This record gives sequence, structure tokens and C-alpha cells, in this order.
Amino acid sequence: MFTAMAKLGLSSSAALMIVFGVLFGSFVNIPIKRIPRREACAVDIFQIYGISRLFPQVRRWNQSTLIAVNLGGCVIPCLVALFQLIRIAQYGGTILAAAIIISVLNVAVCYFIARPVAGVGIMMPALVPPIVAAGGALLLAPNYAPPVAFVAGVAGPVIGADLLHLKDIHRISTGVASIGGAGTFDGIVLSGVVAAFLA
Repeated sequence: MFTAMAKLGLSSSAALMIVFGVLFGSFVNIPIKRIPRREACAVDIFQIYGISRLFPQVRRWNQSTLIAVNLGGCVIPCLVALFQLIRIAQYGGTILAAAIIISVLNVAVCYFIARPVAGVGIMMPALVPPIVAAGGALLLAPNYAPPVAFVAGVAGPVIGADLLHLKDIHRISTGVASIGGAGTFDGIVLSGVVAAFLA
């Protein structure tokens, strides 16, 4: 992760802070909305804090699903991607257009491979998005591949897997649906980091 961050033009201290922020931020889910449900579903009370695996399962029954945003799996990667997008815009319109095209392609791929899973939220294969992002960046923007791949690698899972599938959450029994958490955390982090590393 540290090597990949360094390829994005970040200082050593900034890269280190981001790596630790992603790792420890994965335990932090920021609640944003509750969706009422007709039927009650079991909720692990530690799931919102990302530590349900560390404790015995203590469940309660809720008639709502909590929509949350994961700090390490969504907020921090998106901020880094936004910073990279600003850098890409300075390289010219051609490189910016390449980044947008690859991002849209990755969003479409992630949308079609992601699936709502009961008790988890949205899940997808973790290695497909980084391969699409890195391959597209090497093909369309070889001289600026790391930042382009990172932007596309983060945009794909966040938008394609999580945001565009929020409408499907009501169909599955889950107490917490975290954007960038659980089923897509690996996909988002791996997409950004591996894409930048491969590029």
C-alpha cells in the first residue's frame, strides 16, 4: 500500500497517514440514513463499528436498515481520488478524458458483477476492478497510469457496486449496509492500491 501511495506523488508522511487511515478507518462506519423495513432483520450490534468479528455475536431485531459510510473504505479513498483527479486535470484534457472513460467503464463492470447479499450488503469479486482500472490506464494514459488507475479503481466500486445498488438493499435482510464497508471494502482498497501499483 505504501509503495502504491508513493507512486501517486504523495510525500512519505502523507502516504503513511493514508495507509493507517484506511486500515484503522475500516472500523469506523458513519451512519447517514435509516431505511424502514416491513419485516424485522437480525442486526449484530457491533457491526456498525466494524468489530463484529472480534466479539461473540450479540444480535437484536430491527425493522430498519442503517445506511452508513465507511471511513477507511470510502471517505479516505475518495478524498485521495479527488486529489488525484485535480492533478490529472492539470495534465490536460486528453488525460482527464481518459480518466473519465476508464472510470465509467469500471463503474459499469462493478455494477454488473456486484450482488446484494443478505447479512452483508453489497459484495463483488475484489480483483476485477483493479485489473480493469490498471489495464485501461496503461492502454489510454500510459505516462500517467498510476493516478488515472487509482481514480478509476476507486470510482468503480464506490459508484458502480455501492451507490448504484443502494436501491437493492430493501430486497435483502441486512441491518447495516455500509458504503465502502464489508463486501466492497476489499474491492475499493484493492482497486485503488493495486491499480496504482500495477500501473
